[in-house]
Amino acid sequence: MILTVTANAAIDKRYVVKNFSVDSVNRVSSCAATAGGKGLNVSRVAALAGEQVTATGFLGGHSGAFIQEHIQAEGVESDFVWCRGESRTCINIWDEAKETQTEFLEPGFSVDQEDQRRLLEKFEERIDQCSLAAISGSVPTGADASLYQKMLEIGEAHHKRIILDTSGSLLEQCLPWKPYLIKPNMDEIRLLTGKPLNRREEILEAAEEIRRGGVSVVVISMGGEGSLISSGEGDFQAIVPKINTVNTVGCGDSMIAGFAVGMERGLPLEECIRLASAISAASAMRLETGYFLKEDMESLLPRIQIQKL
Repeated sequence: MILTVTANAAIDKRYVVKNFSVDSVNRVSSCAATAGGKGLNVSRVAALAGEQVTATGFLGGHSGAFIQEHIQAEGVESDFVWCRGESRTCINIWDEAKETQTEFLEPGFSVDQEDQRRLLEKFEERIDQCSLAAISGSVPTGADASLYQKMLEIGEAHHKRIILDTSGSLLEQCLPWKPYLIKPNMDEIRLLTGKPLNRREEILEAAEEIRRGGVSVVVISMGGEGSLISSGEGDFQAIVPKINTVNTVGCGDSMIAGFAVGMERGLPLEECIRLASAISAASAMRLETGYFLKEDMESLLPRIQIQKL
């Protein structure tokens, strides 16, 4: 079983408009609401891939009830810590004419020390029932990096691999606690290292430097260009075929889900990379966030090129 953590869950609303304009009325041609937050995208995709998933984190209010109802309907077991306040709503505006995306991300409610203590207890209780955990996204107001650091400590004490997918200072502060796998994009790894990293060799050298600190696998996502992977088994490049991209929101979460699924199944690293790349690309072909069709993934899987560098 895979355990996911979404500390800052949300209702994700996607508005489709034509010629989005600031300071004017915009008519929405279609709207969809889903249980969101990076960890819940991971949960949904891993469940679609056929794995058992338990999702935890913080929820609150009527919005939290909506999130829980939807994630359970998608085959994910829900075991959240309930807090005072309303879970946030995040809005994504897709302009069909301009092919641009605009996002509005609410900050969410504030959690206190008691809320965090309850989540850490639940995490420790659940981690023993799972083979690995994926911690994704930001922390809510009132929490800081110590929340994820303590989860990483629990994972190490229980001999469980932890995937950490966050960014900025939160990621930087957690690296000394040695997550098993991280997935920075190009902007994030440049921020982590303070270097421009324009050549492939420079990127892999930066990833190897991060691994020397105790991270086992560093995946650098490069959007449509695929990804670079640095690991103890060597360096790899994943090249994905050209696809009809419809929605790139949540593709990184889908890649994390693919790695979690591959690790759960005991696949070799190269096959984990192939599966994660195929699931991520398949999710980009769908309007829904954090969703893919099995037939798209199966069609892409043999077309993913994995080069050992």
